[in-house]
Amino acid sequence: MKSSESINELASALCAAQSQMGGAVKDSANPFFKSSYADLTSVIKAIKQPFADNGLSYTQFPVTDENGMGVCTRLMHVSGQWLEGQFTLPVVKRDPQAASSSLTYARRVSLSSIAGIPTADDDAESAMLRGDDKKVVSDDQIIAIKKLLDETGADSDKFCKWLKVRSVDQILAMHYDRAVAALEAKK
Repeated sequence: MKSSESINELASALCAAQSQMGGAVKDSANPFFKSSYADLTSVIKAIKQPFADNGLSYTQFPVTDENGMGVCTRLMHVSGQWLEGQFTLPVVKRDPQAASSSLTYARRVSLSSIAGIPTADDDAESAMLRGDDKKVVSDDQIIAIKKLLDETGADSDKFCKWLKVRSVDQILAMHYDRAVAALEAKK
């Protein structure tokens, strides 16, 4: 990792942005591993407004080295301070589709890492429920979710299945932000 001589203002702005960010929504499926993941678009959506509100931006450039190909991600602050990291992957298959796929993967991992974006492991979260974690959404939150379901034309049953509940009123309060973000992304 590299950085500008000082990063105090960048660190303060990143701290403020991270307090505003939720996790990236796991809205893509990987049939090979039978799992879901937050794609690059979800990561960008999670950071876009908090970054803008706190004077942060980023760039990503493709790179190659003896280890393979990947990206160099630079996090910048309006003060001119910056942090930069490079992430490369081995190139297994040499064709444009494989290269594009590797680049997208590298961009997603690198950007979520430098921004500190969490993507929750649903099974691990469910296994660790305790105390307030079992609290369900409020009546107002239920109304808001149902309104978003109607506005987006989303299938309520599929949505509840994705959140591993039988009905909207059983959604855990800790999953409310993720549920709303997923529906807002569908708009």
